[in-house]
Amino acid sequence: MGPLGLPELIFILVLALLIFGPRRLPQVGRTLGKAMGEFRRATSELTRTLNAEVALEEERPRRPAPAPTPGGAATPSAAATPREESPPSPATPEAGDGEEGEPQPADRGDAEAGD
Repeated sequence: MGPLGLPELIFILVLALLIFGPRRLPQVGRTLGKAMGEFRRATSELTRTLNAEVALEEERPRRPAPAPTPGGAATPSAAATPREESPPSPATPEAGDGEEGEPQPADRGDAEAGD
């Protein structure tokens, strides 16, 4: 679809004259002209803003992202030092049927008696 030729423009102007009439046609023309001018100003302002943002982004120094370390460690020093594990706590179940660290019936009774 190419640009409008002379016959198309004449047809549009005659149609506008028939629809709006000779009194309102100048007012419609002014309104359309103002709307087109405002659209052009808004478009140029948006273009300037985008160009300024791109220029600022290009000027900003870029820091390279830290490379991931093997083994998923956060820092190299944490990967190099071995973890110290606490020695397992000695479990002496009195009844022999409880799990390690669970209070035994005798333990619960002693705690209640002390209150």
